Amino acid sequence: MPALGAIKADKLSRLIGTPGAPMLIDLRAAGDFVPSAMRRDPERVAEWAGALVGRSVVVICDDGVASSGVAAWLRHAGADAELLEGGVQAWGAVGLPLVRESVLPPRDPAGATRWITRARPKVDRIACPWLIRRFVDPGAAILFAAPNDVAAAGERLDAAPFDVEGVFWSHRGELCTFDAMVEEFGLSGWPGLDRLATIVRGADTARPEIAPQAAGLLAASLGLSRIFADDHAQLEAGMLLYDAFYRWCRDAVEETHDWVSHTPRSAAHV
Repeated sequence: MPALGAIKADKLSRLIGTPGAPMLIDLRAAGDFVPSAMRRDPERVAEWAGALVGRSVVVICDDGVASSGVAAWLRHAGADAELLEGGVQAWGAVGLPLVRESVLPPRDPAGATRWITRARPKVDRIACPWLIRRFVDPGAAILFAAPNDVAAAGERLDAAPFDVEGVFWSHRGELCTFDAMVEEFGLSGWPGLDRLATIVRGADTARPEIAPQAAGLLAASLGLSRIFADDHAQLEAGMLLYDAFYRWCRDAVEETHDWVSHTPRSAAHV
């Protein structure tokens, strides 16, 4: 059983990547971090606690001790706050990955990263923002620009370009940008993500044969691109699409469905 007001690493890992995940607050000044965690200064908790009122929060430190007082303050301020039992040390002890801080673009004064890509997204340019916001930086700014302006706008806005030619965050051989991000962030092996990466690759590189679900993802992605004229509105709709594919990849690949299997036994055998 976890300590009172604490959550174990394995339980927290099941929440990360889902739309209902708690907000994770990392009190450490630097270092690789639990996926989706945001850094906050524990000495200034009175300043930033108000933004978390009514939110579900997990506070993270190195060993689970230093976070106790901050979690208590957040509960006093009106947040539903727990601490990660054993901290980052316990997270690593059970083999869970940490996101590599060193590969991320510079953070703005609010602690958010900025990313920029081509307008009118289809597959990779929705899949990658989903990955960033669910596993790396929930507050990330995702910018869409004209194809010939991505590089220049990225420099002006201090945003990392992705899914364009000649940049770090892009296709690599037969792998798509989503593949590259999963690997570079340090998330390879996270339950469900490698399977999802194969589906995204098949949909994005015209190889639906590598995963039966790739054709369906492509169809849904192209449909969304025709429903929405606004790229950000399309991204918000696409977040739910990738939430669903991720949960299938993580939890439901062995489940089947037909009308007989879901019919009450008495009716099915009449």
